[in-house]
Amino acid sequence: MKLPRDVSGDDLAEALRAFGYQVTRQTGSHSRLTTAEGGEHHVSFRGTVPCLWGTLAGILDEAAAHFSIGRDELLGRIRL
Repeated sequence: MKLPRDVSGDDLAEALRAFGYQVTRQTGSHSRLTTAEGGEHHVSFRGTVPCLWGTLAGILDEAAAHFSIGRDELLGRIRL
């Protein structure tokens, strides 16, 4: 599945709520999301600007690996 463009960090945080991620820390424009589902896992990114393609791909790959699913399946379950 093709990665969407112009996804802000805030949009990504909202989408990852489907997997139990919640904002646990925010310093300036950077946010850290944490989920306790399937064990504790954290992802960090800038929340106010569009995510760069590589950053978005990395975050989605990390989250997918944590839940032992593919990136395409993760994208299918969240709304970006």
